[in-house]
Amino acid sequence: SFPMHFSTPDYVIFALLLVASTCIGLFYALSGGRQRTTQEFLLADRSMSCLPVSLSLLATFQSAVAILGVPSEIYTYGTQYWFLGVSYFLGLLVPAHVFIPVFYRLRLTSAYEYLELRFNKTVRIMGTVTFIFQMVIYMGVVLYAPALALNAVTGFDLWGAVLAMGLVCTLYTTLGGLKAVIWTDVFQTIVMFAGQLAVIIVGAHQAGGMGEVWRKAINGSRIASLDLNPDPTERHTFWTLGVGGVFLMLALYGVNQAQVQRYLSSRTEREAVMSCYVVFPCQQVVLCLGCLMGLVMFARYGEDSPLDKGYVKTNDQMVLYFVMDVFRDLPGLPGLFVACLFSGALSTISSAFNSLATVTMEDLIKPYWPAMTEAKATLLSKGLAFAYGLVCLAMAYTASHMGSVLQAALSIFGMVGGPLLGLFCLGMFFPWANSTGAIVGLVAGLVMAFWIGIGHFVSRMAVPTTLPPIINSTAMPLPSNMTTAVMTTAALYNLSYLWYSAHNSTTVVIVGLIVSLLTGPMKEKDLTPGTVYPVLGNLLFFLPECYREILYCVTPLPQKVGLSHPKEEEKTEETEREKDEDEETATPQPSCRLAHTLQETAL
Repeated sequence: SFPMHFSTPDYVIFALLLVASTCIGLFYALSGGRQRTTQEFLLADRSMSCLPVSLSLLATFQSAVAILGVPSEIYTYGTQYWFLGVSYFLGLLVPAHVFIPVFYRLRLTSAYEYLELRFNKTVRIMGTVTFIFQMVIYMGVVLYAPALALNAVTGFDLWGAVLAMGLVCTLYTTLGGLKAVIWTDVFQTIVMFAGQLAVIIVGAHQAGGMGEVWRKAINGSRIASLDLNPDPTERHTFWTLGVGGVFLMLALYGVNQAQVQRYLSSRTEREAVMSCYVVFPCQQVVLCLGCLMGLVMFARYGEDSPLDKGYVKTNDQMVLYFVMDVFRDLPGLPGLFVACLFSGALSTISSAFNSLATVTMEDLIKPYWPAMTEAKATLLSKGLAFAYGLVCLAMAYTASHMGSVLQAALSIFGMVGGPLLGLFCLGMFFPWANSTGAIVGLVAGLVMAFWIGIGHFVSRMAVPTTLPPIINSTAMPLPSNMTTAVMTTAALYNLSYLWYSAHNSTTVVIVGLIVSLLTGPMKEKDLTPGTVYPVLGNLLFFLPECYREILYCVTPLPQKVGLSHPKEEEKTEETEREKDEDEETATPQPSCRLAHTLQETAL
């Protein structure tokens, strides 16, 4: 392996990225309302337009783990992963037309406020604590993974990189609030695109053009056809990616606080929905760039991967090795790609800090200290963002001792996101679900998630020596029911990680509904107006009006949507368009009809 090190231009470009990000934070700390209110610090004064919000949504999802992971996935297994793009369609349409209207009209700050309005305070706190646990673990991995790859390939100081990233990120998130987070995301998205494009163009040119790259990929059977195998234990098939992926997208784009907060920072509901639509083509472009990079890598190395030759130790490091190899004679470009990689990490972490500060403030502090002054609350929010920054650095240190548990930490992200998605679906689509059902459902979903996740991890280490003899052996016959149990458990442990979210959210909904029906379903009169989405009515739009009302009428709503929420009195100025909508729909009628009419007028 030849020595690869950063040149001076590389360090300069990398440093410029960190400086620019900090400057954006300082600019928003010293301009506008100077982040003096929690509304401005946590929700950007609900003043953002569609384009920055959509680029920010994209950047939050497109972390460094994806930039390193997708090309090495394509290089190793072929382009099957590309079919994940199919799931983006439903994964963004449902949030746009179901979750955003409900959250936006209730004028929430934290997505978990919804759980209290729909169920009770206990459910809200359980949802919040689950989310905090998920994000803190995930942040440590997002910080550590790119720094580790960078250290292995270029000798760049590991903890220097982690500290630089963590501190810069903490600084601009604490100073500039959500506005700074969104605008640095926009800047970082552009850097990400530039870095990936540079690698693809130069790499393809060195391999003899795009046509040659394609020819080598076909000869090396890296271009995957449509795999319609319905087996859920297959790692990647059209169904696991296209259908299982939808639930993963919904957990990310529908109910994850980091994304919900961006929708709520939009000027109007229409802009929030439009940002969802704009993300769709951007995500397809990002996915294609990752896939093309993997194919260019294959054209360069063929079957002799740097991993097999021992130049790198893990798949994650392969992409960086390839970049350093391609840009060997082009100083400055490796720095651009590393800046691209760290942009991915920074955008994800800053969103996490901001959303964690928000849920801690809104769900765990404000309800117990309602008399807190605005200035004190804002200061505390900034302190929380800063504290989570330090916690994240500590998590990165823990991640460094996990070794192969990095994979487990990423699975935890899927394992925890699924039950939360199930909890929101239970509240939004099933009017008779009660708070007991919600609590038992969430606990059942989490238990199931960790049982399968940890079982998968353990069985992967132990399977070769234990399971096959039990299942295939003729020498030691087992009772048939026990064989079935062993087979079912083995199949569950081998479930593709893309089905985790679907499996766990379904568990929450089914258990929640059964418990609700056993403990006395929720009465129509007890439901908070505007918290249930009239899903049946919208699906059965072809039925006559009178039948639809019987099917999905939820609660009479004698007041305007949103006024049931305590924050409504203190809300800042609204746009004229929203006021007009409210006046149009102020007449008393069933909430489901109202939600239906409102949705059609709004969109």
